[in-house]
Amino acid sequence: MTFEIVGRITDIDTIAVGKSIHEVERLVKIYGDGRWRKLKGIAQIRLKDGTVCEAEVHWYEAHGIGKKEFKIKHILD
Repeated sequence: MTFEIVGRITDIDTIAVGKSIHEVERLVKIYGDGRWRKLKGIAQIRLKDGTVCEAEVHWYEAHGIGKKEFKIKHILD
């Protein structure tokens, strides 16, 4: 599903770090070595059809690499 994050992400929590991430080897292969973390938070998103809603999003992040692979887990509206 294609979407865009509108504004800030709030209520950010860490789900997993380093080897606890199931996909860490794939992330290193694609984006490079770093201290990978899987995070979740609440954000306003704009869906492909223009609808704006609040959702729980998950993503991966590493220092010096940035945020990668956002996923919508739950629409909250």
